[in-house]
Amino acid sequence: MASVIPVIFILVVVLGLMACGFLFVPKGPNQTTIRTAIMLTFASCYLMWMVTYMAQLHPLISSS
Repeated sequence: MASVIPVIFILVVVLGLMACGFLFVPKGPNQTTIRTAIMLTFASCYLMWMVTYMAQLHPLISSS
């Protein structure tokens, strides 16, 4: 159960950063593009971190 706590904590942090990125992007013709790029970057980084973290906790091949 302890392995879930960091995943949820980092998820909350990433969601907060995504919300800040969504709210604080200045208005302009590229506002939607910038918001999308920021949110996709955070989502991709979180997914990569989570997959790597979970793979270290629960490896497919165990060394016995």
